Amino acid sequence: QVHVVESGGGLVQAGGSLRLSCAASGGTFSDYVMGWFRQAPGKEREFTGHITWNAGITYYAESVKGRFTISRDNAKNTMYLQMNSLEPEDTAVYYCAATRIRGLYKSHLYTSPSGYDYWGQGTQVTVSS
Repeated sequence: QVHVVESGGGLVQAGGSLRLSCAASGGTFSDYVMGWFRQAPGKEREFTGHITWNAGITYYAESVKGRFTISRDNAKNTMYLQMNSLEPEDTAVYYCAATRIRGLYKSHLYTSPSGYDYWGQGTQVTVSS
């Protein structure tokens, strides 16, 4: 059974940086895509970005492009979300998700929560103004 666990959330001032980690276990992930989503109070869970485990192809939501960077360490089975220039609007619970790539990789197939099978419990990120 695949498990993913997030860590690294916290409180940061606007303009600051934070790095989240997502540790994956219970499988081999060479044909997986790993994603980050976030959910603010009263809002739907929204796509932040994803990375293909094998090739390291990344894809980001427009709202975070240029500020957030996703990377992975294959040896540690860990994915990272480096968040820079944080804004109060980035305040949310951040979730890590994983799923096996179905057929050929197409980025748009992995931008919705319904495209993922495995989820972490989430980690809170709060950005103060």
